[in-house]
Amino acid sequence: MSVTPKAPVKDDLKQTTASSASRALNLLGDRWALMICSQAFVGVTRFEDFQSRIGIARSLLTERLRRLENGGVLARHRYLERPPRDEYRLTDRGEDLFNTALMILRWEGLWHHDPKLRAHNLTHNCGHQLVPQCRCSHCDTEVLARDVNALLGPGAGFDPAPKARAQRRSTVEVRNNTEAKLERTIEVLGDRWVAHTIAAAFNGCHRFGEFQQKMGIATNILSERLARLVTLGVFEQRPYQTQPVRMEYRLTQKGLDLFPLVVTLVEWGQKWLSGPEGPPEILMHNCGQPLHARIVCAHCKKVVSRESLSGLHATPQ
Repeated sequence: MSVTPKAPVKDDLKQTTASSASRALNLLGDRWALMICSQAFVGVTRFEDFQSRIGIARSLLTERLRRLENGGVLARHRYLERPPRDEYRLTDRGEDLFNTALMILRWEGLWHHDPKLRAHNLTHNCGHQLVPQCRCSHCDTEVLARDVNALLGPGAGFDPAPKARAQRRSTVEVRNNTEAKLERTIEVLGDRWVAHTIAAAFNGCHRFGEFQQKMGIATNILSERLARLVTLGVFEQRPYQTQPVRMEYRLTQKGLDLFPLVVTLVEWGQKWLSGPEGPPEILMHNCGQPLHARIVCAHCKKVVSRESLSGLHATPQ
């Protein structure tokens, strides 16, 4: 995916180029938030059930549930008056993350399939194991990064650079047998700066200074995240200068296969997080039309919905 034309250059690192995907990641790009959302999609609603399935300290769970509630992804509903007890249900905004959840499962199925994990073995109502596929709703071809350009939208500009988050970790680790176990995706998307770096690469950044300028990120944090993405096999380094040696970072095939996930984050951010002026970018498919993703079963090519899947709903613990 390429970006054209470029936005005006900002003059400091207190701003970051406005992006629908980045706005979505600022809300969702956290390992615990992702795991909470994944459990909400299989029907978990109550505090104790989230805690037992994920393995998270109560204080952390309380904070993440509050963040997702404030972000409009979850809403509290009272189910018991004495003592007062609430459950957390996906809102319309939260339900609309379903395509993103499917693209997470697609990437994991391609690169880290685990036959023992229920989420990797969903069955579509056509009778085949689900392999979700992202297609252009206009020309009905599979969406690939090389076929999409990002144009500046009516809301183009800058957002405040994300504030640093306290690096608090739960003293309770994720259980080895948990149905929430999506370690590979958590490695990539569960760190906000790692996810932002991948999104920036799809927006045409390859060199250290380009990433820093677009993301408003400190040099030490960027260096560590780039090294991590190389280790994860999402990026590869290529020299672009020999004296002195300078390296750029290019998406591998494993990285390119994350593109449909980025597309769904962009579309979700455009719909729910754009200001009154409109989205900051518009994705154009090479068929000549604005890209609107349609997530289908790769076998029958019919749109995937929650109702069309078996094996999705959580079983009691």
